[in-house]
Amino acid sequence: MRLLVDTNCFADLAANDWQAHERLRKASELWFSIITIGELLAGFMQGSRRRENEGRLQQLLQLQGVGILFLDAETARYYADIWHVLRSQGTRIPTNDIWIAALAIQHDLTLDTRDKHFGQVPGLKLVSSAP
Repeated sequence: MRLLVDTNCFADLAANDWQAHERLRKASELWFSIITIGELLAGFMQGSRRRENEGRLQQLLQLQGVGILFLDAETARYYADIWHVLRSQGTRIPTNDIWIAALAIQHDLTLDTRDKHFGQVPGLKLVSSAP
C-alpha cells in the first residue's frame, strides 16, 4: 500500500503506537504532504521537545521509500473539486485537510489518519487507527 501520512499518524509514531508502526512498516511507499510537514513543525515549536521531534521527523524523511509531496496546479484543481463537493453537501473540514486529501487523490495514495472527517471526501482512500 502507498500511504500518505497525516499529522496525527506521525504523533502516533512518536508515541510508539505499535499499530501505526505496523501500518507504516507494511507500506510500499510513505509520503508526507508539505502541509503535514508545516503542521508538524508548527506543533514542534510549541512543545518542549522541539529538537527531538524535528530529529525524529528528519530521520523518517531520510529513509528509503519516504518522500514529500508539494502542491502544484493539478493539486489546486483537486482542491477546488473537493471544496466544491463538500460545500454543496454542507460539509466543512479544515482547509489544510482539503489540501492533504487533494494530494492523496491526485497521487492515488491511501491516507493514514485518525480524523474521521476525511471520510466525507469522495474518492479518498483511507486507513485509520480511529477508535
